[in-house]
Order: sequence, then structure tokens, then C-alpha cells
Amino acid sequence: MDGSGPFGCPICLEPLREPVTLPCGHNFCLACLGALWPHRSAGGAGGSGGAARCPLCQEPFPDGLQLRKNHTLSELLQLRHGSGPGPMPTPAPTPARCPTPEPSAPSAPPSATEPSAPSAPPSWAPAEESVHCDACPEGAVLPAALSCLTCLASFCPAHLGPHERSSRAARERPGAPRCAGWRRACAASLRPLEATCRPERLCLCEACAAQEHRGHELVSLEQERALQEAEQPKVLSAVEDRMDELAAGIAQSRRTVALIKSAAVAERERVSQLFAEAVATLQSFQKEVLGFIEEGEVLMLGRSQGDLRRQEEQRGRLSRARQSLSQVPEADSVSFLQEFLALRLALEEGCGPGPSPPRELSFTKSSQAVRAVRDVLASACASQWEQLREQGGDQDGLQKLGSEADAESQDPDSTNLLQSDAPRDYFLKFAYIVDLDSDTADKFLQLFGTKGVKRVLCPINYPESPTRFTHCEQVLGEGAMDRGTYYWEVEIIEGWVSMGVMAEGFSPQEPYDRGRLGRNAHSCCLQWNGRNFSVWFHGLEAALPHNFSPTVGICLEYADRALAFYTVHDGKMSLLRRLKASRPRRSGALASPTDPFQSRLDSHFAGLFTHRLKPAFFLESVDAHVQIGPLKKSCITVLKRR
Repeated sequence: MDGSGPFGCPICLEPLREPVTLPCGHNFCLACLGALWPHRSAGGAGGSGGAARCPLCQEPFPDGLQLRKNHTLSELLQLRHGSGPGPMPTPAPTPARCPTPEPSAPSAPPSATEPSAPSAPPSWAPAEESVHCDACPEGAVLPAALSCLTCLASFCPAHLGPHERSSRAARERPGAPRCAGWRRACAASLRPLEATCRPERLCLCEACAAQEHRGHELVSLEQERALQEAEQPKVLSAVEDRMDELAAGIAQSRRTVALIKSAAVAERERVSQLFAEAVATLQSFQKEVLGFIEEGEVLMLGRSQGDLRRQEEQRGRLSRARQSLSQVPEADSVSFLQEFLALRLALEEGCGPGPSPPRELSFTKSSQAVRAVRDVLASACASQWEQLREQGGDQDGLQKLGSEADAESQDPDSTNLLQSDAPRDYFLKFAYIVDLDSDTADKFLQLFGTKGVKRVLCPINYPESPTRFTHCEQVLGEGAMDRGTYYWEVEIIEGWVSMGVMAEGFSPQEPYDRGRLGRNAHSCCLQWNGRNFSVWFHGLEAALPHNFSPTVGICLEYADRALAFYTVHDGKMSLLRRLKASRPRRSGALASPTDPFQSRLDSHFAGLFTHRLKPAFFLESVDAHVQIGPLKKSCITVLKRR
């Protein structure tokens, strides 16, 4: 018998068992209502849980309403089933709510040594013998013991406990999903989901589709799935692309975090060392000043104390001679003359001018010197702190920190994998798509799509553009590079050509002598002049002793502030020249002080990386022709969208 008709329970969608009629007129199974209201008492709808509502119409029930079996409807169901009066046969096992599992032998009394299994409440229904457990792994599937209405799934005895605990915990937290399969039933009516509302992107049951979503565009689940499956490859491709972008971003962010941490540690150590040196300098100066004060004190104090002793001794002699003269008798002329002569001699000894006090104590100027040092130090600290705060917002600060951190940890002449010969597959990790920008091409350059360019004799009528070169046969790439590592390849087909990078803000109206690639401080290039390769920067050239190779690889390393040129042949790469400013040695001398080109790099090359750079090409001879080399598509799916 169909459970969706008038004699079916709207909750379990099966024929009514022990039917109960609510005041609103809707009929339900007594067991289903008991499972729906787990906090109600066994015999009624009242209790501590508040007023109950009908699962269909949501009409509230009065407190204390007793749920009783509708005997008349039960007898009608028995007659309809054809079994006549008497107890109803047990219907086919159906999914039910998920409290406690049913024991395998409910009639057997519990023994003293074996605890009894909890009796199965009405929300659990025994599973059919042909039903298997949905939680068992493949290859070890056991027969199901009970089925759950909420999940529409069946479970063996081993998986009943975990499912019951998760389902019970879900019911005790309002708003949380009751179990994993709850999404297959309508939360409002508990009926199966049968249609999809396209405007609101919701799965609906039959009741919700007829009431709340009346007039909306409704389609069946199968039709909506077919439509979404048609879109699935595109969505999955977009997801994969986004995941690749996020992976590249995560790797870059991790490198940035590691660089910040290592730079902070190195900078903290350098600052601590410099402060220690500054403190030692101040302590040495303090020791010298205090020693100068002590020496001045001893010198001037010894001189003054000697004068004091001499004056006191002279005064004592005069006092004793005067007293002796006063004690001579009047009749003793000889004694008088002797004492008087002694008094005159004592007086003559001290007739010279007495010592004058010092006009100025030399060591008293020490405080002035220390005060001057203090003022200079305070002014220098304030000035440097202001400069430090202004430089804190520098966008290039991270690269500066990275360069300084590398300078402390590496030898100035050390090399890495990008500096030496390496397999081409390694560089393809940094592959960068170069598309020629027609708005920058000179009128004597003919573009072939976005990958090829050739110099011609007859000018081409390009539209006016403020970024177009007017005096040099040059063209730039579309994208601008500002961080990370980039690699692209160029095929030299014919003629004299130069390839490299140029600052994004460089004026294309510069004259020929200053606007050409490599002839200014805003560009750098590798040139093939028909005889040999050479590199150009800021108007200086350095010849390279290498044979011609039609394929040239260019690698731009922002973190290291370096530009490297390679020859590519049969998947192997050979380094032509890696342009980079030399790091100053500890003695302050540069690595190659006698090389004018390297000296120019040391003084100006780092400034090139303060700008956003673009791939640049200069076709020097008529009929010169270059082509952007193809790269493996699998290697450029991520970096293509930089």
C-alpha cells in the first residue's frame, strides 16, 4: 500500500501504524510523533519542551494534550489491508528516527552477567534481510539490523552505536543537522525532496513547491542535475585554475614569510651588534673623559697643596721669630741683635709674591664636550629615526631586506642553480607568456599576431598611441613584471636583434641614441650583431665569447635583482651572461673593480629593479625577424595569469 496517499504517514511515508489524529485533523503514526518530539512524555504532547506543533500545518497544540490511538481509523486500515479485525501485521521495515538501536532478541530477559541491550524505540525500524549496512567498508559489508528515517540509511550492530550518538547529539543542538543524510528530506515537512527552484537554488518537497514557491521556475532533480553536470567540467576547470593560483600564491607567501623572519632575525642581530659597538664607544669615551678629569685634578691639586704647605711653614717661622724677639731682656743687646737678624731673614724669605689661584680649571670643560656629544647623538638618533619611519612604507623594502640578508649569509661570489648550466625543465617552472603590444610597435615593425615581429622598409599605418616608439624600431611585451622569477624564450630568425627588458615608464619618444634598448639606465639587453653576442646596459657593451644559437632563454629574477641570458639547444641550456650588481666585500672593495661594465652594473643596475619591467625587442637591421618561442603548455598554466 502506498504510504503517500490519504492513509499514509507524512513523516515516514509509509502506511499508518497506530494512527493518531491531531486537533488540526492530520494523521500520523504514534511512533513517528514520539520520535519527532523526543523530549515529550510517553503519553502526551505536553511537558517541559513547550507547546508542540503539527509537522504539516505548524498549528500549536495546547499544553497537556494526550496523544491517543484513533481506533476507528486503525480498524479501517486493517479492513483496507484485508486482514480483518485483529492486530495489524507488522509492515515492511522503513527508515525511522535515530535514538537507540533495537536488540537482536528483545524477548530474552537480561542475564546477571550480560547487560541487556536497550529496547528499540518506535523511531527505529528493523531492516529487511536483503538490506546491507551503509557504513561498512567495501568487501566486508554486513547485513543491516536497523534503518534510520532521518538518514534513510541502514546500519549493522557495530555501526548503530556511533550513529545513534551523533544523531542524538544533533537533536540536542537546535539548528544543527540531525545527521549526514538529513539533507535528503525537507526540513519543514520531512517529505522527500523532489524538485529544484532555479531562482533560489533550493531543493524542495512537493508541499513547499506548491505553497511557498508557487509560480517559480521549478524543475525536477534529474533535469537540474543534468544541467549542472553539463557545467561541471567548466566549474572544475575553474576550481583547478583557482587552486593552482592559490598554490602559487601560498608558495610565494611562504617564501615571503620565511624571508621576513630570516631578515628580521639578521637585522635584529646586526642592530644589537651595532648598539653594542655604540655603547662600547660611549663607554670608552666616558673612561677617557673621566681619566682626563682625574689627571687634571691630581696635577692642579698637588700644585695648590704645595703652595699651601709653604705658606703655612713661612708663617710659623715668622711667628716663632717674633716671639723670640719679644722675649729678649732689655739689657741683652747681643741677644736682641741676633733675634732681630733672624726675624729679618725669615721676613726676607717670604717677600716674593704669593701663588695666585688658577684662573680656570681645564678639566671643567669636560662636561661641555660630553654635552655636545649628547646633543649630536640625540639629533642623529631623531634624524635617523625619521628617515627609518619614512622608509618603512617603501614597497621595495622586502627585496632590500632579502638582499641584505643574503649578503650576510652568502659569499659575494657564490652561485646558485640559475647562474650555472641547468636543464630546461627547471626554468619552465618560471615560464612566462609574452604577448607583443601593438600599441608600442614602431611604424617600421610588422607584427605577426602577438608572437612574431619583423622590420620592414615601408612604414605601417598604425593608430596613434602615446606608448608607441617613434625613433627606434622597438616593441614591448604587454605584461609588466614586478616580483618573482620569469622565464621566456626568443627565436632569432634573421638579422641583427636585441632582446631584454625595459622599464614600464620609459618614454618612447626618446631620441635614437638614448632610446635604444641597453643604451640607457632604464633597459638592458642581449644583442646579436651577426658575428657574436654581447650585453648592453647604460650605454656600455660587454662582448661574449659564445657561438650563435637561434634560441635564447631570458630569466628575470626580481628577488636577486638579476637578468640572465642562456642559449637553448636540445633541451639543454648554457649560460651566456648573468647581469647582477656585485656585493661589496667586507673590506669595501667590489668584486671586479677593473671591469668598466661590471662597475656600471654595480652603480646603476639595482635601480632598474625599482620599476616594473616589460620584455623588450629592438630590431636593428632591415629584415630582422624574431619570434617568441613556444613553451610547454603544462608548465605555464599557473604563471600565465600573473
